Amino acid sequence: MPAVPENSDSEGFRERVRELFGSLQDLGVDALGALFDLTSQRLVRYAATVTRNQHDAEDAVQTALVTLAARPERLRGIDCPWAYLLRMVRNESLLIGRRKKRWLGLESLADLFVVRRVDEVELQETHAVVWAALRRLPTDQAEVVVLKIWEDLTFAQIAEILELSPNTAASRYQYGMAKLQRSLSGRNVGVPQ
Repeated sequence: MPAVPENSDSEGFRERVRELFGSLQDLGVDALGALFDLTSQRLVRYAATVTRNQHDAEDAVQTALVTLAARPERLRGIDCPWAYLLRMVRNESLLIGRRKKRWLGLESLADLFVVRRVDEVELQETHAVVWAALRRLPTDQAEVVVLKIWEDLTFAQIAEILELSPNTAASRYQYGMAKLQRSLSGRNVGVPQ
């Protein structure tokens, strides 16, 4: 898997989300922009794993953030704001899927990408190969892989977000990673263990 530069300081990121949640409680909609700027790319990437569609993923993130801004009292007493936000986005993503009554196939892999400013063509090609392989995984495995690798969450945190046991989260991760490793072997793309 490619390096994950935006995740180099996971605890710092989570602490900043916590601070912005506090600001949202105090300032309301005025604090939403900073929370959006900090989290939107990561949230859309995760939502796209669930919805399998870039536009639906963006809608899910927008709806979750607007819901937070409209009812900031919901934020009081939340122990882990980042996990709470991930769960909100997941629930909204699933709701969008239910409303459509079917999962939409992607017209192109571009729908899965969250645009990133990267100068290196090779890195872009690697991302394309990895996302294509990730898209072929069952959704339940793909979302655990995204949460574990890109969001650097523990299996206990993933289990809480997805409402399943930590053992099930770990199992889905192991199966998903094994499938990714088989899919990416021979393509000069490293898959973490």
